[in-house]
Amino acid sequence: MAAGGMKNALDDLLDTLARRRLGGRAAACVERVSAGATQEIWRFELLKNGAAIPLILRRAPGGDRIGDTAIGLEVEAQLLAAAAAVGVPVPNVPWVLQPDDGLGHGFIMDFVEGETLGGRIARGEALAQTRPFLARQCGEILARIHTLNPDDFPTLPRATPAQYVARYRDIYDATAWPRPVFELAFRWLAEHCPPPPLRPRLVHGDFRNGNLMIGPDGVRAVLDWEIAHVGDPIEDLGWICVNSWRFGVAEKPVGGFGLREDLWAGYEAAGGAPVNREHAMFWEVFGCLRWGVMCSGMAQTFRTTDPNVERAVIARRSSETEVDLMRLLAA
Repeated sequence: MAAGGMKNALDDLLDTLARRRLGGRAAACVERVSAGATQEIWRFELLKNGAAIPLILRRAPGGDRIGDTAIGLEVEAQLLAAAAAVGVPVPNVPWVLQPDDGLGHGFIMDFVEGETLGGRIARGEALAQTRPFLARQCGEILARIHTLNPDDFPTLPRATPAQYVARYRDIYDATAWPRPVFELAFRWLAEHCPPPPLRPRLVHGDFRNGNLMIGPDGVRAVLDWEIAHVGDPIEDLGWICVNSWRFGVAEKPVGGFGLREDLWAGYEAAGGAPVNREHAMFWEVFGCLRWGVMCSGMAQTFRTTDPNVERAVIARRSSETEVDLMRLLAA
């Protein structure tokens, strides 16, 4: 369906949903938001009691295409509700799409005002007074996320650290493109792999600069829970420190805005387990390699099924992760 036809269909379907489910009507100003790499994000206004309330439709591409690694948008909506109950800042979800809504898989969530562009968060003048306390705040939020009971989400993937490394080894091998730095990193990870956690926790999986809605008061919403899983909670503490999420401010390991020590202090002060520094470094190295493998996989996709320039640009970033890995392994 052409873009114009998709928008017109969404206009009608959202208006019907607004009348049936939300007690109002949808204004005919539905627009595709340029955020969300794997899901469709649409903004619209709910007209109710004389007010125009901005809302977001988050749905699977085309309504029905669920990625191999995604947990499903219905589960994602459940996670948002559970996270809100333990004090994690997340968008409210007033409605999860049902089959008779005609929109496919997805949910309606509140619009949250703020900044998500990583470069602006790390370097922009508007958030200069916010950056000094962001790392600690991120640690506090992760401690709350890790209190969620994994048993409440039985369909989430589960993996030990060794199994997780093996999974990405398989993905790397499938690219059939040898990278000596990646080989070295896999060897290092095998030598430093921590044992399975005594208490596997719910892991966000993509908690980083770029997936956080930031305002002058700090983190306003944690977004993109689509690869949440059950495993080692320290994974989240390592992932946010990967250099690719520092957006050019390499001297601030946490998202380009803070220090690891502040992140860890916030995590421990909010009830997280004491952070083993070597353990955290394992997950930072793994996170860097993980992103590198994901980028290199884009090259294969570009050569075969999707010759899109965006795929090629992301594939090129695998060389950046090789430099980052060499620096980490030499430290």
